[in-house]
Amino acid sequence: MTLLVFIVSLLGSMAIGVPVAFALIFCGVVLMSYMGMFNTQIIAQNMLIGADTFTLLAIPFFILAGELMNAGGLSKRIIDFAITCVGHIRGGLGLVAIIAAVIMASISGSAAADTAALAAILIPMMARAGYNVPRSAGLIAAGGIIAPVIPPSMAFIIFGVAANLSISKLFMAGIVPGVLMGLVLVVTWMIVARNDKVTTLPRASWGECGRTSAKALWALGMPVIILGGIKLGVVTPTEAAVIAAFYALFVGMVVYRELKPRDLPHVLIAAGRTTAAIMFLVCAALVSAWLITAANIPAGIAGYIEPLIDNPKLLMLVIMVLVLIVGTALDLTPTILILTPVLMPIIAKAGIDPIYFGVMFIMNCCIGLLTPPVGVVLNVVSSVGRVPLGKVITGVWPFLIAQVVVLLLLVLFPDIVIVPANWFY
Repeated sequence: MTLLVFIVSLLGSMAIGVPVAFALIFCGVVLMSYMGMFNTQIIAQNMLIGADTFTLLAIPFFILAGELMNAGGLSKRIIDFAITCVGHIRGGLGLVAIIAAVIMASISGSAAADTAALAAILIPMMARAGYNVPRSAGLIAAGGIIAPVIPPSMAFIIFGVAANLSISKLFMAGIVPGVLMGLVLVVTWMIVARNDKVTTLPRASWGECGRTSAKALWALGMPVIILGGIKLGVVTPTEAAVIAAFYALFVGMVVYRELKPRDLPHVLIAAGRTTAAIMFLVCAALVSAWLITAANIPAGIAGYIEPLIDNPKLLMLVIMVLVLIVGTALDLTPTILILTPVLMPIIAKAGIDPIYFGVMFIMNCCIGLLTPPVGVVLNVVSSVGRVPLGKVITGVWPFLIAQVVVLLLLVLFPDIVIVPANWFY
């Protein structure tokens, strides 16, 4: 009955239009009332505890780094670098989108920011070259969801805090799955776009390659600094986020000189708004998480899936299907905050590696960014690229299916994630 109260209060409040953060608080109030332990101090204390975490400081700084990267010209240099490398190949602009998405993912970790930068530059170029615009928009959307999987990733930070796991281990474990997501997009793009009659760009001369590479060197250096510092143990993920923000500010203002002092208020306000929304969600989710534990809801759910506990792969498959369904209705961060405290005790009981589960869970949540009706990344591509949302949804299906295939492959063969994660870490 407690589980039913939790589900009805949460989904019911969201169904009538209550914002997710307030729905989480309301759900907590209903649970407390049902359990006969209503106390406003519990709500206030858990919200304060939720915000008072050193690790969460990485979120505002990585968000700021992403905003500075786009405003300071780092994103543009990465795209120019990719165009120089593969723009002359048939279907090359699609490859540019994928390569740029993977590189930018290793810098900002924000699906929306990376997708917006790619869509603004590449969709007009692809339209002029004769590419199928809905398919191109779908590819860029599918490339954008790689950002929360390849480190640095705000999604891993939120999950790590909610599940009490090492952020550094999650970062390192996300490298190979993120690269696989990029590779499967390359294969899918080359298949679906093979018959398109498009204009290819002229092959860049060695001199042009050298100049473009030199201009992009500062931008390409950021992931090396971030991941290298974390891998060597020189910095924590939070400290790496501060370095990333300062580095993006320095490169944008001093090296590329595209970021002007007058641009900083707009950049800071944009980063502040995003940070406030995410942090309020985290604080509100801690109320529900505390009550989920107090009400022993995970044990109740575990009772329903007891036959699957002894079959980890089948259990993972069932959970992944559940998360895929939830992802059609919820954004990335709410999905993480609502399901993590429910699923982690079940994962521990089944003996599944929590780091491996974390990577799979975040990948699945990211795929949810491509699924209607919510599909946050789809809406970003539609608004920035000025492509009707219905056409973006039509164009994304081949790439969405490809990403789901990768997810299922990693469920069946977990060592693809676990073994390289041990190498990197």
